[in-house]
Amino acid sequence: MRSYWLKKKQSFIVGPKSPLSWLILFLISLLALAAVLNNSSSSSSSSSVGSSAHRTAESLIYTNYRRIKEQAAADYLDLRAVSSGGARQRELGLCGKERENFVPCHNVSANSMSGFREGKEFDRHCEVSRGTQRCLVRPPKEYKIPLRWPSGRDVIWSANVKLTKDQFLSSGSMTKRLMLLEENQIAFHSEDGLIFNGVKDYARQLAEMIGLGSDTELPQAGVRNILDINCGFGSFGAHLLSLKIMAVCIASYEATGSQVQLCLERGLPAIIGNFIARQLPYPSLSYDMVHCAQCGIMWDEHDGMSLIEVDRVLKPGGYFVLTSPTSRPQGSSREKKRIMSNPMEGLTQQLCWTLLAQQEESFVWQKTADVDCYASRKQHTIELCKGEDTRSYYRPLVPCISGTSSKRWIAIQNRSSESDLSSAELKIHGVQPEEFFEDLQYWRSAVKNYWSLLTPLIFSDHPKRPGDEDPLPPYNMIRNVMDMSANYGGLNAALLEEKKAVWVMNVVPSRASNALPLILDRGFAGVMHDWCEPFPTYPRTYDMLHADGLLSHLSAERCSTIDLFLEMDRILRPEGWVILSDTVGAIEMARMLATQVRWEARIIDLLNGSDQRLLVCQKPFVKK
Repeated sequence: MRSYWLKKKQSFIVGPKSPLSWLILFLISLLALAAVLNNSSSSSSSSSVGSSAHRTAESLIYTNYRRIKEQAAADYLDLRAVSSGGARQRELGLCGKERENFVPCHNVSANSMSGFREGKEFDRHCEVSRGTQRCLVRPPKEYKIPLRWPSGRDVIWSANVKLTKDQFLSSGSMTKRLMLLEENQIAFHSEDGLIFNGVKDYARQLAEMIGLGSDTELPQAGVRNILDINCGFGSFGAHLLSLKIMAVCIASYEATGSQVQLCLERGLPAIIGNFIARQLPYPSLSYDMVHCAQCGIMWDEHDGMSLIEVDRVLKPGGYFVLTSPTSRPQGSSREKKRIMSNPMEGLTQQLCWTLLAQQEESFVWQKTADVDCYASRKQHTIELCKGEDTRSYYRPLVPCISGTSSKRWIAIQNRSSESDLSSAELKIHGVQPEEFFEDLQYWRSAVKNYWSLLTPLIFSDHPKRPGDEDPLPPYNMIRNVMDMSANYGGLNAALLEEKKAVWVMNVVPSRASNALPLILDRGFAGVMHDWCEPFPTYPRTYDMLHADGLLSHLSAERCSTIDLFLEMDRILRPEGWVILSDTVGAIEMARMLATQVRWEARIIDLLNGSDQRLLVCQKPFVKK
């Protein structure tokens, strides 16, 4: 059973020992073994002790021998780390102040010099940014640890984001959504000024436009995950999360005033991305709704390529919401509908979308759930793509309709409303129900163990787990979690079952088995990513990073592990946590790298007879 080790007591492999310590340990071990052998010999020669005592003595011999053997193995790892580390364990230096908000692959000036034009200079170009200095991105001088959820959703420290007070005050309508409480804080008002009379009214109006009585009915209508394009400060997404709907903000890279950075600072899911030239890192049929409120995209330009990309990631029966108050036409409602819908009317007809409703400046289209609709179109300006699209990783935008041949072509209204998919749905993904539920059971046990490790106690000179007298870390100790090798999203599901105040970015490595469609069908946040490249986010945006088997996977791919650790350090918040699970060799190397990036680190032996180990790390708050 995969969860066997979780029932065992875990032990810690402590730091390097001096030669004197080795000698003392060796002598103590010999004395302990001699004492056990002597006791067993005496017991066996005594007439008052029967065969049961003899078996007890044998058990003691075995137990003590095993304990000595395990300690010897642990100490051997320490010796190897010390002997092979040497100069490589030297701590890396800090980057300059100019890189406090550094986002690799998004160097606009370098992209422009490389010949990228027409907005492509704002796109992701990792090939241009390679070969940069290896250093640790430092936090701003006035940086403070974010407030815990849910307080951190509504109040953030202004020094933590690259957005000045002057930018706030000159931001026009955006200032209606926030208030500066003090010199160093920004408060967000979820009820003020997103659109119409507030976020709740807006969400209720959208629900009514698709035929529901209230926004609380959205999950029952099949809407469980939403892609929110250029989401502003994330107030709409924050409200949806309260309805148990996963709303992920996606917005272009911005040197200052980033929507993605602000959302993540508030504890809301977000990622850098755009529709300029390449597909989003999602498979086809990924989202139940795509939302655009004042997102600034001209959907009918470039032959509607951006709108075709929306159709690609939208599930059958899903909704596209467009709200654009800045282009509000004058005249009657009928005239407004005609003027606003005409530029997109031809495109939406070709995509087999139906305009469900229009109220004021909001429009809601629904994607067809009938695949035969495409054959019945009067014109075929937009052709159907050939083959199934499941592994989209920054491929060029395509001028064709995707997903029509997929086994996942199921209307959102006919899908499971829970994260535990039905057996029939699992088989569509090629996953056996037994395997899926065994994986979930494993993570249910793992989460309880992981949570108890999130304490500085494990880094002390006498490391220990919190006992009955020590309270466990609070449910809201961490908020933004990234599972760097998510498999089926089991860690995410287990954290939610334990009612931890977290959301998880489930990352599927681009060269690994692709379970991202399954993760998204569970209603979780997820993305495909190549860990040989930097992740599309801002510095200091995650509270915990987790990876199971990723180090071994990257070793096979011949990616730079030190570059991976530098990237992890960049996106990890000060005092954030890292939990890595891998083979002995991979974990041993990871501990040396953790020393280089200045993390506290502790290896944990699972004591289950396998070569698997855990490495638990915490990033310090470096104030320089």
